[in-house]
Amino acid sequence: METALTRLVGVRHPVVQTGMGWVAGPRLVSAVANAGALGILASATMTLDQLRDAIREVRSRTEAPFGVNLRADAGDAGDRVRILVEEGVRVASFALAPSPELIAGLKAAGVVVIPSVGARRHAEKVAAWGADAVVVQGGEGGGHTGEVATSVLLPQVVDAVRIPVVAAGGFFDGRGLAAALAYGAAGVAMGTRFLLTAESTVPDAVKARYLAATVRDVTVTRAVDGLPHRMLRSELVDALERSGRVRALGRAVREAAGFRRLSGLTWRQLVRDGLALRHGKELSWSQVLLAANTPMLLKSAMVDGRTDLGVMAAGQVAGVIDDLPSCAELVERVMAQAAEVIGALPAGGGAGVAD
Repeated sequence: METALTRLVGVRHPVVQTGMGWVAGPRLVSAVANAGALGILASATMTLDQLRDAIREVRSRTEAPFGVNLRADAGDAGDRVRILVEEGVRVASFALAPSPELIAGLKAAGVVVIPSVGARRHAEKVAAWGADAVVVQGGEGGGHTGEVATSVLLPQVVDAVRIPVVAAGGFFDGRGLAAALAYGAAGVAMGTRFLLTAESTVPDAVKARYLAATVRDVTVTRAVDGLPHRMLRSELVDALERSGRVRALGRAVREAAGFRRLSGLTWRQLVRDGLALRHGKELSWSQVLLAANTPMLLKSAMVDGRTDLGVMAAGQVAGVIDDLPSCAELVERVMAQAAEVIGALPAGGGAGVAD
């Protein structure tokens, strides 16, 4: 199925696997790429050397295009961009809007720039700065999220910008892809659905927790870092929501110390990252520290398998997913179902799919 997205990045299918921290590693990304979709490597938790090694590992597993997700506000963002360029990575994605200078530098090197946004005005801003495409995540999506549903946000953005728009938040099958195309999107991005695949390295016990979840078990809380964060309800979430200010600060300091040792960051760098997230928001100091070391909370679940101590970011679709297909099986199933849905429309209903 050809769309503006497939032409832009050179993949066969208009499906994107999002850059989930501790989840989107070389094994998952390469499997997605080999299935004909766009895999995105999560790099925020990697050192520079680990990033280069991970890119090379993906390259050793696939000849298909793939991307790397970057933090635009990271102090070493320039060094990470240099690695992407040197290693010939096709796509750079961002959870926060990259600066015009960062976008220009990547584009000059032939890298496709695709930021993720949660509001129409942000899409308009990055489009004006030269972004090649934009991922638009509605409130159904996992992790840090907004309040506007995808079905409302997506058409707003499609009408506002003249670059390819990829829909995220609430997608897990071919019906969703068909619906997104009908709205005018050029494809869909899925996180939770790819987390729950055979090639995902998330521990089996954690996958089982996701598969057992109902829609009601997926909650939005501000208790972790002061920002709306969609995740599975867990012992940690309950504890944070019950904690007083002093207990929350103690937990935040302990978690921050663990992440500092793991990442090699100094306390100054850790606080700086937290303050970057605090900017313009009413966050306590415990929330600043938790915001800075949320990756450690994610690692506890996604790597160590500690569902009692970790954060399990989850889109609402976690409540309707009940299997663990391979990435190849999943992509094939999504594309077959989308083609069936589009083919069942009245004559002419599929027009515009390749726009």
